[in-house]
Amino acid sequence: MDQKQTIYFGAGPAKIAQSVLLQAQQELLNYSGSGISVLEMSHRSADFNKILNKSESLLRELWNIPENYKVMFLQGGGSGQFSGVPLNLIGLKEDKCADYLVTGTWSSKAAKEAEKYGKVNIVHPKLDAYTKIPDPSSWTLNPSASYVYYCANETVNGVEYNFTPETNGTILVCDMSSNFMSRPVDVSKFGVIFGGAQKNIGCAGVTVVIVREDLLGHALKECPIVLDYKVQAEMNSLYNTPPCFSIYIMGLVLEWTKNNGGCAAMEALSKQKSSMIYDVINASGDFYVCPVDTACRSRMNVTFRVGKKEGDEALEKKFVEGASKLGMMALKGHRSVGGIRVSLYNSITVEETEALAAFMKEFQKEHQ
Repeated sequence: MDQKQTIYFGAGPAKIAQSVLLQAQQELLNYSGSGISVLEMSHRSADFNKILNKSESLLRELWNIPENYKVMFLQGGGSGQFSGVPLNLIGLKEDKCADYLVTGTWSSKAAKEAEKYGKVNIVHPKLDAYTKIPDPSSWTLNPSASYVYYCANETVNGVEYNFTPETNGTILVCDMSSNFMSRPVDVSKFGVIFGGAQKNIGCAGVTVVIVREDLLGHALKECPIVLDYKVQAEMNSLYNTPPCFSIYIMGLVLEWTKNNGGCAAMEALSKQKSSMIYDVINASGDFYVCPVDTACRSRMNVTFRVGKKEGDEALEKKFVEGASKLGMMALKGHRSVGGIRVSLYNSITVEETEALAAFMKEFQKEHQ
């Protein structure tokens, strides 16, 4: 492998396809003959309006988003929506309560934030570790909950739902930040879907929020206006200056996604790539150990320890250093869990994944 080639396995912000970066570079100083950069462009201009509309129509096309859903481009990241969701929805029913599935770091943070605005019910027994999704038969859903909330893929822990939770008619809300556009989704099953763009569909700065129209206009009176779904939907995400350049990059990435076969192709590739790494782990005789239940291992973020079940930190340090010498970056696990984390978002290629799998086998031969 060429020593100078960088393979970036960052968990977010993450790799963006080179063709997209080159197009952005080419258009940086003079966008589409306008004489100015997108970075300088007024968000009220006709040129920016085209960029905004193109990004929205590509999102709608790639996920077949029904007409009775609004698509918004907001700021504040996924974490902003930890507040935005309860501020807009918890008052839908008079009890002001919500059901939360807590299967990792991000859903845990979301549940804690929602407690500021109403009563939060964790629908399953508390998990000792975020390594599985509790069986739906163990869930206790509250019929008077305004919504049921879950995080489809937990980036830190490497846990992903491969099913859509059944809520018995209660509105379903999903944080899809880290597996957004990595597979087809039936949007009509959800009241709200949101996700930060910086993993699968662009760069940091813009958060996509998809909301069913009948859920607009129920915000609590203390909801900040920039988080009010009704205001943002009516203003076409232009209540205030949106993250213009991030929306532009997202449009380019969505176009790249479409040209590369759309979400069905991304799903097939994600299974192929993640299987390559899990196969090495499974065949390693516990030299590599993935703590996550096989049924909910993430396609996006493969987490594992090296050397033994609880991890050999000195060996893990050598692993990260050895990979780095071959140009493979950002493999260190999240600071809260340690170990190794391999993020395999849409822009990571099969060849790049193969290079890592080969390094893993080589490393085991040397150090076992």
